[in-house]
Order: sequence, then C-alpha cells, then structure tokens
Amino acid sequence: MNSTNAKSGISTGVNSQREQVGASSRRRLRVAVLNRMFTPTGGGAERYSIALVEQLAPRHDIHVFAQKIEHNIPGVTFHMVSASPLKLRWLNQLWYATATWRATRRGFDVTHSHENVWRGEVQTVHVLPTGYKLFHSVSFGRRLLRYLKVATSPRLMTYLLLERARFSRHHKRRVVATSTVLRDQMILAYPSATAALRVVTPGVTMPSEVATPERQLAARKQLGLPQAGCGILFVGNDYGKKGLNTLLKSLAKFHDNTWLAVVGNPAHIVEFQGRAKAEGVADRVHFLGSLKDTDPAYVAVDCLAHPTLEDTFAMVVVESMANGVPVVVSGEKYCGISALLTHETNVLLVEDPRNADALHAALARVFEDAELRQKLCAAGLQFAAQYQWSAIALQQEKIYFEVAP
Repeated sequence: MNSTNAKSGISTGVNSQREQVGASSRRRLRVAVLNRMFTPTGGGAERYSIALVEQLAPRHDIHVFAQKIEHNIPGVTFHMVSASPLKLRWLNQLWYATATWRATRRGFDVTHSHENVWRGEVQTVHVLPTGYKLFHSVSFGRRLLRYLKVATSPRLMTYLLLERARFSRHHKRRVVATSTVLRDQMILAYPSATAALRVVTPGVTMPSEVATPERQLAARKQLGLPQAGCGILFVGNDYGKKGLNTLLKSLAKFHDNTWLAVVGNPAHIVEFQGRAKAEGVADRVHFLGSLKDTDPAYVAVDCLAHPTLEDTFAMVVVESMANGVPVVVSGEKYCGISALLTHETNVLLVEDPRNADALHAALARVFEDAELRQKLCAAGLQFAAQYQWSAIALQQEKIYFEVAP
C-alpha cells in the first residue's frame, strides 16, 4: 500500500504490487545522467544522483556524464567530461553545459540533469534558484541594483542565463524539486515552469543492523572518537551555511563530557579549528573530513545537530533517523525536510538556527530526557522507512516515461 505523508500530500511509501509489476514490464530506456561530480563525498545532490542511478541501473541502460567519477556501479557506462582550461567555476559550468549538450543530443530516450545546464528533459533542482535569491522579495530599488550587478558580472550573468534556459517552457520537460518548500520557491521565481514541476524527495537505504551500545563503541573506535560521553554529529560540506558556527557556540555551553564530530569538506577544517579554539572547545571537536561511508558516524553519536541556514531538503536528517539517531534541525524556513516533520514527535525543531541558546536547550533535552529521546528515535525510524530509495526511484522512473518518446 502506498504511504502518503498527510502533511505534504506526497506519496512516498512502498508502492503497490500492481504498480511495481507494471513498472517492471515497461521497456528499457537509454538514459543520460548529467552530474558533474559523481562522488559520494560531493554532498547531498551527488549522493541523490548516485542513489537513483544505483536503483535504476538494473532496469535501464544508464550513461553518466561527469567531470569527476569516484563511484562505480555495475552496468552503468561512464563518460569523463573534460574541464575548462580556465579555472573559473562559472566558465567550467558553461563548458560542461556545452560538452554534455553535444554528447547527448542523439541516442538517448531521456536526459536527466542534476546540473545548471539547458540540456535535459528532466531537470532536478537541488539548490535555491539564482533568480529567486537575487530578485524575490526585494524592493524595486534594490531589484534595479541587482540587475545592474548581474549586467556587470559574467559569473552571475552565466548562471542566470543557464537557469532561465534550463527552466524554459518545453512540452516534454519536467522540473523536479527535492522538496515541497523548494517547489513553492521555484514557482515564485519561474512561474512559467509551474505545470512542469514535480517533487521527488531524497531517500534512504535502511541499515541492515539496529543500533546497539556495542556497535556505537566499535564505531567510535573506528573513527578515533572518544569512547565515553555524549556525541553530537554535524554533517555538511559548507560548514558555515550548515550552521557549524552556532553549533560550536552551543557546544561551549555543555560540560566537557559532550563532544562533536564534524563530517564534510576538509577544505574548511583549518578555519573552523580556529573558531573552535576561540569558543574554548577545540579539544572536544573532532574533524573527520569527507567520508565515503557515513554510516559509522551516525552509529557513533547520540544526536545529529543540523542548524542549517539553507537546505532544500537535508538528506542527513533522514539518514540519521534511519540509523535510530535523534535529530535537532532548523525549522522549515531554513530546511525543506522540516515541512514534513513534527516538533517533539520525530524531531526537535529550532526555529532560528542562529540562536545558540535555543540549539543548546534542544540538544540538552535530547541528552537528559530519556523518554523524549526514545520517542524521537522510534518516530524517526518510522518516518525514514517511508522514504526508501527503492520507492523513490520508481517515482523518478515514472517521470522518465512521461517524457520518453
């Protein structure tokens, strides 16, 4: 039976047997997937793309076009795309857009892009559109100034023009948002794309083993983390945007037996080691860098803190829940998944992720209230079970058949 989240109206659970049989009897498609960084350490968008390819590869002939490939999937054909000789990110984006357009114009039933490029009958959006960030809810005067800024910035001009081409009207195009919150923001920024919009959230693979104290100790030892005390996990490649500054301030309010493990882009470690030192918590913050497998990090801790300032969904939240770890996360103004969650039922929501006192209070409740912690863990597992990749992939496959010739 389909399980539908009453709060969002999105069908997410296990599909009916009839739907699965019907889907499996459809023809095999030749699909081009555009994802510049096909690596599990790249971030949520990259892991989303990888998970869908893994699920759909046995059912379709999938070709991945990427500039960095660090994940092999049996049966998938990989195509390495060259990078721009000029080391400018916006020029490389234009280079990649042109190269993949030339490579996928013919020979594919569907092109599915996770990038800001114009090629692709299916366009999955993982981040706030540039047009929304620049021009939504700003005064007339400020809007004029931003148009002037765009006109004098090759970088902004390139991103905006690519975005407008990406979301332009096309009778077969489908624009996929990763959350209802992002979908609504897309409508405000590009109302002409409204009819083409669909929502396909990220998913999760439920662990085969339940969390136990023995597994937690083993994971802590594996990652070089303290064997005792209360562990908080932070996962994010952009430490600043994901709220690590606030989390460090919150950590300083705890006793010395509470520590923090940070997983994500190692390029930010030196900067945030200095910030941890300034907060007096350097000896309690453990920077693990990027991990290809984050499961041991979830098993090792007692709580996930995700005080993000901007997240269209936040895969780390549902991944934490799947591992039986309670979650403290920003409200839906800042985090897309929070629109599907209920405060004090399956998570604790912090409405202002910049408020270190509020974040500290929420984390303290998780550590000190055993009944609440048990409730959050149980409800979190139930929530995660509705978002398994096997079902999410079938939603994506349905969109492929909508646009395929």
